[in-house]
Amino acid sequence: MKVLFIASLGILALVQTPLSFADNANGKTLYSQRCAVCHGADIKGTGPLANKSTPPTPDLTTSAFKKRLNDYPGVIVSSIILRPNGDLIPRTLRENGVKIPPHAWSIKDLRDLHQYMTGVISKNR
Repeated sequence: MKVLFIASLGILALVQTPLSFADNANGKTLYSQRCAVCHGADIKGTGPLANKSTPPTPDLTTSAFKKRLNDYPGVIVSSIILRPNGDLIPRTLRENGVKIPPHAWSIKDLRDLHQYMTGVISKNR
């Protein structure tokens, strides 16, 4: 019985590692497909549309944004996605001929995106 329990724990550990990787991969994919056009791959507001909106796309690696992201985990990411400053984001995309297909956001997507952005921001500091 002990051997079966230990073997089960080993299998569980193997299953957990890919799930964590998958979550981060999902966050990276979402960011690359939906956010990088303005925020850039480095999250510093360096994407091709960064200076084509008013106000310009912010640098998300600043200490002020990092603090907000830590103080309100998930809230910042979801509030931008679900209420994008009125029509600032859709209008900027539309005026520049960029089409990003609609996405049915899940809680998991928002968490994955938050996790990915937090990781990139930590590497940039």
